[in-house]
Amino acid sequence: MADREQPVTLRTRKFIRNPLLGRKQMVVDVLHPSRPNVSKDELRSKLAELYKASKDAVSVFGFRTQYGGGKSTGFALIYDSNEVMKKFEPRYRLVRYGQATKIEKASRQQRKQRKNRSKTVRGTAKAKGVEKKKKK
Repeated sequence: MADREQPVTLRTRKFIRNPLLGRKQMVVDVLHPSRPNVSKDELRSKLAELYKASKDAVSVFGFRTQYGGGKSTGFALIYDSNEVMKKFEPRYRLVRYGQATKIEKASRQQRKQRKNRSKTVRGTAKAKGVEKKKKK
């Protein structure tokens, strides 16, 4: 991992303290001239160090690399505590950071097929499994 040793500069702008949601929110500019990109995990640890917060209370998302490389811009939220983060952060982001488990469910197509198959059945059979009846 020779890339991790290359220098990275973080600049924050549009900094807002949001006491209702218990967080600091900001736009983050990442300057990485000798690297193709910077991982979100690395950004979280650098921001936590910069703002004296726990890495578990930092959320980064929406990063786009500028054309030509060397600079990325995204958004960061630094929560006051891990509990506040779990309360207000969307579930899919908590799953990304390993603080929640993903809910496993059937694929969208399978759910739609099951719904349409249940339309052909009448009464209480809908609640049970759907059996196809052969017409004579």
